[in-house]
Amino acid sequence: MNDDNQPSVLNEILISGYQKVFDENWPMWLGGILIGIMSVITFAWARPWGVAGGLRNWGDWFFSSVGIYAQKPVSPLISTNSILTLGLLWGAFGSALLSRQFAIRKAPPLELGKGIAGGTLMGIGSAMAGGCNVGGFFSAVSAMSASGIAMMIGLIIGAYLGLRYLYWEIEHLPSGSIKVAEDKAKKDFDWLKIEPFLGALVLISAVVCTWIYSKNAYTSVGGLLLCGIAFGIIIQRTRFCFVRGFREPFMTGESQVPRAIAIAVIISALGFAALKYSGVRGENVYVPQAFWFGGLVGGAIFGVGMVIAGGCGSGSVWRAGEGQIKLMLAVVFFALSTSLFKAWIRSSAGLTSFMGYRVFMPNFISYKWSVILVIVTMLAYYLITTWNEETEKFVVEI
Repeated sequence: MNDDNQPSVLNEILISGYQKVFDENWPMWLGGILIGIMSVITFAWARPWGVAGGLRNWGDWFFSSVGIYAQKPVSPLISTNSILTLGLLWGAFGSALLSRQFAIRKAPPLELGKGIAGGTLMGIGSAMAGGCNVGGFFSAVSAMSASGIAMMIGLIIGAYLGLRYLYWEIEHLPSGSIKVAEDKAKKDFDWLKIEPFLGALVLISAVVCTWIYSKNAYTSVGGLLLCGIAFGIIIQRTRFCFVRGFREPFMTGESQVPRAIAIAVIISALGFAALKYSGVRGENVYVPQAFWFGGLVGGAIFGVGMVIAGGCGSGSVWRAGEGQIKLMLAVVFFALSTSLFKAWIRSSAGLTSFMGYRVFMPNFISYKWSVILVIVTMLAYYLITTWNEETEKFVVEI
């Protein structure tokens, strides 16, 4: 081979590699595997993955700043809840730029209203269930909490009810969701050309921030920032969305996302069980006091909200990172409503106890059978949704 051709060949290889990573979406099953692995890594590093806790911290900080709350929360810049959610947004934003998928996406008034309503319902549901689709379901089931399984049932019910509303909306409000006309005017500058460079700067800045945290004795927080960023990149690149996992079996029958969720939970649960059984992490970590009422009813309310908004806790955050205004509103109202509703629940011992009990399943059926129960539950979800994809038994007609 001519030496003069070597740089061009290397350039072609690099371009091809970049296109595979950032121009093409990653397989959904790969997303499930990576999310499961990252969930275990995050728990082993410091704490489980969650989203609602970070949004609540933001809401607490806002209400404290305007004088509504007397007690100041932990700063969003050092709160581990906040940092994981901030990292998710950061990673999704950087990944969207690198893949040239970032754009400010407008929405018609009805859709903006649905973002507000959906975000508010998700905030209320997560306050009741002790977390959103991540903390209240995914990480809670991984942590062998009975409330996590209750929330899963609630999410299924809520997704069905939310879909029924969307079908009602299509029949009765056909003009309410008309897309905003895009500006076809010629632009003086093509931002798509520089988005990958901006994306690289965004991710490099994350590494710099991690270094700053470590230099100031916040190594754990810096590590969680990187974990959150990894979740953001994985979810943005795979288009991983819990809404699709619970809505699509009723809407189109598609089972790709439900199968990925099942894979992610099984991997995560095995890792959590090992960390808890060995004593590396406490047994009651991410076991919400929400079995059964808070998990089931809160999950149903959350499920309705996520379908109406078009994004769950994690889904709303990463889509906001892509520039979707509707989901930005969902995130804001999620943060505000979950802060207020959680404060209301905590203000009353009766309300707190009404949400339910803290049930760590190994205390009742041992670690072995708890892990088996989680695996069997997720395999059943995997198989039933796959069967439904072929038969469309649970698909709801308009």
